Amino acid sequence: MRRRVILVNPKMCSPRAVRFPLSLLALGAALEERWEFEIIDGNVVPNPLSEIQSLLDQSDVALVAVTVMPGPQVAPAIEISSMVREHAPEVPIAWGGFFPTLYPDSAINAPYVDFVIRGQGEETLLELLDRLPGAGPAEIRGLTWKLNGQIVHNPDRPFRSPDAYPPYPYDRLRDVEQYLRPSFLGSRTAVHQAAIGCRYRCTFCGVVSMFNGHTDLQGTDRLAAALTTLRDKYGANAVQYYDHNFFDREETSVEILEVLAHFQLPWWCYARTDTLANFSTKTWNLIEKSSLKMTYVGAEAASDSVLKSMKKGTKVEHTFEVARRCRAHGVIPEFSFVLGGPEDPEGEIEKTFEFIKKLKAIHPTCEVILYFYSPTPQREPAWTERDRSSARIPVLRTYGPEGPALPTTPEEWTQAQWIDYVCHQDAPWLTPAIRQRVKDFSKVLYCRFPTVQDYTTPRWGKTLIRRLAGWRYATCRYGKPWELDLARRFIRLREPQRESI
Repeated sequence: MRRRVILVNPKMCSPRAVRFPLSLLALGAALEERWEFEIIDGNVVPNPLSEIQSLLDQSDVALVAVTVMPGPQVAPAIEISSMVREHAPEVPIAWGGFFPTLYPDSAINAPYVDFVIRGQGEETLLELLDRLPGAGPAEIRGLTWKLNGQIVHNPDRPFRSPDAYPPYPYDRLRDVEQYLRPSFLGSRTAVHQAAIGCRYRCTFCGVVSMFNGHTDLQGTDRLAAALTTLRDKYGANAVQYYDHNFFDREETSVEILEVLAHFQLPWWCYARTDTLANFSTKTWNLIEKSSLKMTYVGAEAASDSVLKSMKKGTKVEHTFEVARRCRAHGVIPEFSFVLGGPEDPEGEIEKTFEFIKKLKAIHPTCEVILYFYSPTPQREPAWTERDRSSARIPVLRTYGPEGPALPTTPEEWTQAQWIDYVCHQDAPWLTPAIRQRVKDFSKVLYCRFPTVQDYTTPRWGKTLIRRLAGWRYATCRYGKPWELDLARRFIRLREPQRESI
């Protein structure tokens, strides 16, 4: 009998936000035919601790592999890993995903973490399993581990195309139906990832820290096969793409859009303003034909100088052009903005508010997502050039120009202030007045323009709250919107900031 691997996705979202655990499905696809495995998704399993404990008691477990995102998923990952260590101390535990890749020293600095799998995990996991329990992990690329109490970072593992791995084994999920949720796009919305990485190097983005400018696209044949499975076998009628940057370039986007136009499944994706703004009219017509309903676009700032400092590579004129093109072709853009960088946060925030109002004048139904600037670890360029065979660990010297120092253990990362920082909800250099100003503006904006994604609030409720917010929006008097707070006690509006699809 083959030994078993337990793949764990700790709880991190509400039931209405549950989607396919793609990271675990990718690992499961690699394990298929070689190892027995069980997927435990804490977002749908009522008692994951009990389920995992039962598996530890009933089978010969080779490894417990936990995927961890920064923010609210760290605490349940600690709880699960601590239970495994106490209940079955002989079973090794590996953490993978964005959190241990960005902060490997903190992740491995815990008594319940034996291995950290950095970056793309499929091959690293397989090689680790082949060497357990006897052989050492010294030659495994992409692995961080401990030798006599000292942290060892093995050299990085090169990324591979999604086409290099088998299709997702959806049937290994206990109930596929619970992952096909209603959304603005459709009544049975699935998720898929057709590409990994991003070629750009924006200084605030964790994708840069993970992929370091690398990107790989899925081939059109594999994409078509995946969509056929989701539509015909599981009944999906809409798709949300988790690609880090769906429209890589126009020449590569056209053939993908032709596949999507064939399937006619309403869809959502991430995109860049410069890429979309420079698409030809022919490509925009194909976008419309493909049934793109919404795209999350990184506008980020209201001035070219700030965009340049972020290494965004775009200009504000691109954002205006995207708003115009999206309106003309029936696409709703979700424009995200990164507010409150360490240099002149108050001044830039006020510029951004005025910029947003100009966008709303162009495309009234566009969505606006507001974040606070959050620095992320970056790889040392000089180090990269000096020794390409080394482990190029992302480094963050201080959190902001003057600190504070980063946490050194997973437990410290669960503190409320650090969750707010990494989730872009706060920053240590912001004053209470700035935080409140952004909060008040957001409230007025979302009441003046209720999101199109809100399909539960009655029309009369949206109309009433829109009118209540109208005078504040027009006069820029955002402070202390007591009447909106009162109205929202009785009229619950969906907030795209917290409840996007």
